[in-house]
Amino acid sequence: MSILENIHGHEDLLRLNDEDRLLLCQQIRTFLIDRVSKTGGHLASNLGTVELSVALETVYDTASDRLVFDVGHQSYVHKLLTGRQAEFDSLRQFGGMAGFPKPGESPTDSFVAGHASSSVSIALGMARARSLSGGTHDVVAVIGDGAATGGMAYEGLNDAAESREPMVIILNDNEMSIDRNVGGMAKHLSRLRTKETYLGMKAHYRKFMSKNRVSRFIYRTTRSIKDFFKRMILPTTLFENMGLTYLGPVDGNDVNELIGLLRLAKDMRCPVLLHVLTKKGKGYAPAEQDPSKFHGIGKFDPATGETLSKGGETFSSQFGQTMMEMAQEDPRICAITAAMPGGTGLLNFKKTYPKRTFDVGIAEEHAVSMAGGLAKQGMVPVVALYSTFLQRSYDMIMQDVAMLHLHVVLAVDRAGLVGEDGETHHGIYDIGFLRHAPGMTILCPASLAEQKQMLHWAVEKHDGPVAIRYPRGGDRDFVGSKWEPTADIARSGALACHRMGADVTLITYGTLLDNTMKAAGLLSEQGIECTVLRLMTVAPLPVYNILTMMSETEHVVVVEETAGGCGIREALAWELQHLKPGIRVDGIDLGHRFITHGDMASLYQYYGLDAPSIAKFVQEARSS
Repeated sequence: MSILENIHGHEDLLRLNDEDRLLLCQQIRTFLIDRVSKTGGHLASNLGTVELSVALETVYDTASDRLVFDVGHQSYVHKLLTGRQAEFDSLRQFGGMAGFPKPGESPTDSFVAGHASSSVSIALGMARARSLSGGTHDVVAVIGDGAATGGMAYEGLNDAAESREPMVIILNDNEMSIDRNVGGMAKHLSRLRTKETYLGMKAHYRKFMSKNRVSRFIYRTTRSIKDFFKRMILPTTLFENMGLTYLGPVDGNDVNELIGLLRLAKDMRCPVLLHVLTKKGKGYAPAEQDPSKFHGIGKFDPATGETLSKGGETFSSQFGQTMMEMAQEDPRICAITAAMPGGTGLLNFKKTYPKRTFDVGIAEEHAVSMAGGLAKQGMVPVVALYSTFLQRSYDMIMQDVAMLHLHVVLAVDRAGLVGEDGETHHGIYDIGFLRHAPGMTILCPASLAEQKQMLHWAVEKHDGPVAIRYPRGGDRDFVGSKWEPTADIARSGALACHRMGADVTLITYGTLLDNTMKAAGLLSEQGIECTVLRLMTVAPLPVYNILTMMSETEHVVVVEETAGGCGIREALAWELQHLKPGIRVDGIDLGHRFITHGDMASLYQYYGLDAPSIAKFVQEARSS
């Protein structure tokens, strides 16, 4: 029996010796590669943090201590070591284990973690709550070097240093160095400061000198002198300048060294930042060679690393290609993304037009405000962000773009349900907050052909703020790709009629056209004939055109892939009833709740947006 099979929590890890832990790390990597190859998921980051996770779970009891991840896609090993090995076959599947920390899933998951740069702030809140309530548990935050590009991380670090709350912050550096060490003496002192003997002696001295007022004065004086000479010899880090105790950088893939350092950091009883260097994809050659590919990957062949899913053009890849074509003709066009050039389809654009590509790191607020500055000076910025991350920049959209009616194009990727990534990543709120902005136009393509035409219109012909929202996937995922775009597809008031019927009018937009058309077919079999209208713009709403096309129908059902209250139903109902009193407007959406993870078909069925559910809703609404 393997060591891993006997690990169910903190107490089991404490029984291991140094050799056992090395073998355990090997077994974890084999386990992860095997399971993730069958379910898909975030592999490279988890392979890189195997030793760090084993060390953390050994030093801390996460059932009582609080471990806060920053972007929890790196939490697989934590889940594996806290009693969830048997659940890995259901990873990211509907009804199965989530791919991110989820407190409802286990008491060892202290917090939800789907967006970046927030872990230090959350952990500091937990540390302050512990002090206020007289608790004794420890608090640890794990933040990656990518998440550390977000400004919120530094707000948290600054406050943590000021608070003096005992907590440990792990900076998982797997790609870039935060502060470059200079010269042989600097490297030597950096190594010396991470030796257990040095840190142990330092902790012992501090404890000994805290016994009375005189010794505490001597300790403060000697520490000031030491810090003065250290700054003369060794370049200080940003973290030390903030007031944090900085340790590192250290080898983050040496599990036994990490355990010793974590225990020392824990005993310091002050805000400590431990800087660890890890390697993404470690132990699996395909992931080491291409960590971006294995950051979030579908099912793959573990022997070769080749993906098993069908290829084909996606909304994201076509966006990138269309941007390339337009930029060749117009030197004003710029692309902005927030640490996601690959995910948003901009890698080739970045290679071809490096001076017109701005990857700002995980800083969506900055991305939108900078776009406002570019637009004010005559450029045409296109900001490519996932819908769920665009939420961070609400104030900037209002203040720095819409208020001046600037021509900024928001390419809203992953709009609607995204499947296995779950509640932290579904893009079901953007229509709700984008419609707040006066003068904002929102386009919703139902196919790749429409997306391309809408993007050309938004960039080349429109004047003012405009968002074009499109889902994950491509033609292979949506029957709607069969619907050819009409002329003037993106003009204000554009509307398409896909079916005529005298009993009820179904109004939808985007790729949900597929399920709506199928529902109309099912209803026709029951003797209910539907008009199916598709909006190309959800802001502004083409109310007069809708009234014309729905003819004599008195009943409207709006079908939306949005959270309850975040779509257009209420606004459309108000405007339609104002112009045609007595008209009835019902609506189907995802409801006022957070949506779980799972494959798209299961989510549509469970939340009532598949064709049979839509048809059933219409039948019941007509009979009520």
